[in-house]
Amino acid sequence: MEHETRYARNGDVHIAYQVVGDGPIDLVHTAGIWSNVEIMWEWPPYARYLERLASFARLILFDLRGIGLSDRGSEPPILERQADDVRAVMDAAESEGAAVFGGARGSAAVMMFAASYPERTRSVVLYAPIAKTVRSPDWPYGRTPEDTEAFFDRLVAEIGTGENLELQGPSYDARFKQWWARFERLVASPGAYVELARVFTEVDIRQVLPAIQSPTLVLHRTDDRIVPVAQGRAVAERIAGARFVELPGIDHIPFLGDWERLTGEIEEFVTGTRSAPESDRVLATVLFTDIVRSTETAASLGDRAWKELLADQRSVVRRQLEAHRGVERDTAGDGFMATFDGPARAIRCARAIVEGVRPLGIEVRAGVHTGECERLGDGLAGIAVHLASRVCGLAGPGETLVTSTVKELVAGSGIGFDDLGMHALKGVPDEWRVLRVSSPGLRAPA
Repeated sequence: MEHETRYARNGDVHIAYQVVGDGPIDLVHTAGIWSNVEIMWEWPPYARYLERLASFARLILFDLRGIGLSDRGSEPPILERQADDVRAVMDAAESEGAAVFGGARGSAAVMMFAASYPERTRSVVLYAPIAKTVRSPDWPYGRTPEDTEAFFDRLVAEIGTGENLELQGPSYDARFKQWWARFERLVASPGAYVELARVFTEVDIRQVLPAIQSPTLVLHRTDDRIVPVAQGRAVAERIAGARFVELPGIDHIPFLGDWERLTGEIEEFVTGTRSAPESDRVLATVLFTDIVRSTETAASLGDRAWKELLADQRSVVRRQLEAHRGVERDTAGDGFMATFDGPARAIRCARAIVEGVRPLGIEVRAGVHTGECERLGDGLAGIAVHLASRVCGLAGPGETLVTSTVKELVAGSGIGFDDLGMHALKGVPDEWRVLRVSSPGLRAPA
């Protein structure tokens, strides 16, 4: 099959992708770390696996940013950016809606995309998915912090040798090991593996799973040495209506072992599933801002000067929303409500607004939360909106406060936070951990 490499542009980053086959359904495929859209075709079993997928779908392959032929970009390849790259690749391939496949470390980006863009996600296929890398009392399916560090240290140390196949693909033979060692070197540099290991270590997207609405298939091999089968089962249990299929085998690499059964399960699920109905729910990052001590400022300025100041402030806010791909949802008095498709972008925008209005002689505060929202025409409602509003109300002059959900979703971004502890928020059930953005580590909008 023909497989020409093209590039989708997302900001200043170029994402390598290929379109293979011409089936009636689009299948967007990311293999996670082990991807190079050109080199993967060199090994016949890998090529047969991909051609099998392309036999029933228009297969859209791509390398995650920082992997294979894709740019890293000027900022770390955190989950939010990886998920947004799925959208960019679909746009470049002119795919309005697709089944999306995420393998292992690529599954988190696919899950976040599916929750954020339900209208573009026909179905979801996850292979050996990872929702949280490090084990915790409420998630006993990952490795301990010490084992996680040792695992990635070994991975980086063995890159380019093929020795890691003892874990990745125990059914390997000597000829495959030789090819795989070269493949490892062409996937990423040792330094890039170190950075990716840091990003993947901090992954925790459990709160995203209930927001996935598309039909979902979770596939996992029983004796996978990289991702325990219990993790795949736990992921499936937290996605409404997900189907879990446990396959026999010891190989984590999908095209090793009984790959025909794996692709057969994918074909049956993808081709037998109708497009998901248009949903009234979507995962979004909500930003609220307002002017601190606005009543006192308005009284001291008078009506005319106050209106002029508000106009100037709104101009600053709207300019930053446009620069950071925010969507203005509501403007009431001196405050703004906006949504973003990723929390790091929302934080960058909030900090830019805070700095941008200071020359006007005013201070703005901001609150950010990521959660499931209800669509009401062009607006949004729901608990996530209330949370962002209440968090904004806790902020002091020039502060940007976020919930712990936001902190977890920007893991690896370099953004720093000060923990302000648990807070009871008016009208919102339970207590919520609130954090202050302390060292943004922010650059130009991506």
